[in-house]
Amino acid sequence: MKNVIFDIGNVLIEWNPELLYRKLLPDPAKRHAFLRDVCTMDWNIQQDLGRSWAEAVAALSREHPDKTGLIAAYSDRWQEMVPGEIPGSVGILETLRQSGVPLYAITNFSSEKFAETEVRFPFLKTHFLDVVVSAHERLVKPDPRIYEVLLSRNGLTAEDCVFIDDSLPNVNAARTLGMAAIHFQTAEDLRRDLQEMGFLNSAAHA
Repeated sequence: MKNVIFDIGNVLIEWNPELLYRKLLPDPAKRHAFLRDVCTMDWNIQQDLGRSWAEAVAALSREHPDKTGLIAAYSDRWQEMVPGEIPGSVGILETLRQSGVPLYAITNFSSEKFAETEVRFPFLKTHFLDVVVSAHERLVKPDPRIYEVLLSRNGLTAEDCVFIDDSLPNVNAARTLGMAAIHFQTAEDLRRDLQEMGFLNSAAHA
C-alpha cells in the first residue's frame, strides 16, 4: 500500500452541531428534538450534495416559521460547530507528509463551508495531493462513485490505498472497492493501525 486517503470531519477536525445548539437551546430535550426533527442529518447532507445554504435555510424556514432564527444559525454560526483539530490526528498527517507518503482526502462537505474551513485550517490546502469534496461532485460517501472519482482522477488503484473514516458504512464501502480501510476512533488507535501497515516509524511522535 502506497497512498493514504483521509476523511476530514471527525478524523482531522471536529464537527458537532451540539456545540452550537447547547448555547441556543440549553434544554437538552428541546435541543435534541430540534436536531432530530428540524435541522436533521438528512437535511444537512443535501448541502453536502451541492444544495446552497441559502436555499436550504429558506426551504426549511418555510416549513418551520417559528424556528427561523435557529435554522439560520446552522449556516450563519456553522464554524461554532467546529472547535478545532482532533488531538493527534493532524500530527499523524504531518508525519506521513514528512515521510513522503502520498496523501489524499474524500470528504462529505458543502462547497461553501469547505471554502471557509480551508481558510481556517490551512493544512487542508497544503497537505493533500487532491481533495474530493462531495458537493463539487454531487456525490456523498458511502456511494462508491465518489471513491472512484479520486482513484480515476489521480490514476490510483484501490489496492494501493488505505482509507480512514469515522463512519463504518464509509469504511465498508472503501473495503468493497478493494481498499484497505481503518475505522477511525482515536488518534492513538490510528497511529497503531498505520504502524501495523508499515506507514509510521514507531519512534515517531506527533
